[in-house]
Amino acid sequence: MENKKNVLVVAAHSDDEALGCAGTIAKHIASNDNVYLLFMTDGEGSRHVTRDKVIDRQKKATMVANILSISSMENLNFPDNKMDSVPLLDITQSIEKKISEVKPDIIYTHHIGDLNIDHQITHKAVMTACRPQPGFSVKEIYAFEILSSTEWQTPGHLSFSPNVFVDITDFIDIKHQVLDVYREEMRQIPHSRSIENAIRLNSLRGNSVGQEYAEAFIMLRLVK
Repeated sequence: MENKKNVLVVAAHSDDEALGCAGTIAKHIASNDNVYLLFMTDGEGSRHVTRDKVIDRQKKATMVANILSISSMENLNFPDNKMDSVPLLDITQSIEKKISEVKPDIIYTHHIGDLNIDHQITHKAVMTACRPQPGFSVKEIYAFEILSSTEWQTPGHLSFSPNVFVDITDFIDIKHQVLDVYREEMRQIPHSRSIENAIRLNSLRGNSVGQEYAEAFIMLRLVK
């Protein structure tokens, strides 16, 4: 029997965790793993979001954490879509602090090639925080994809080529449920970032490896 694992999801914005790996989170929790969620931004910034809207997003993120039975959730409150205005060292040190607290075995985070600047910086900060050291807890690091960012990058520029597929067929209803919590953040079809398209992407990823539904990742590190 495998030992219980600690899993840390580092996401730039609330709803990225739902789009990128909600099914995988649910699968980890069903396996009795501990999952910790770390958001990087406050939800304000370039879109002139009101304070009431920020509070509403926080409430929705809490609802999702409760649905998924997340062990803990924290928001570092860096500026939304302006993480490039913060020294990378400050962001990295905040992630290092969280890693020191929860000692994750596994980390899920953004793809370096995403169009969104917050996603890129989150990835860089995670990888910097995870510089290999003797006795370091993190043994696995994976990058997830986010619709309307991952596939919108310049063609051929650090494209998302997944090499790990997690079967989430038994958890697709939970994923749909958490996406529905963020419905106001989603768009209407035929926009890429629609709930319907998110589920279609999981169907595509699953069918490509002989499963009904899957989430796809790039394995960034695996220490056996």
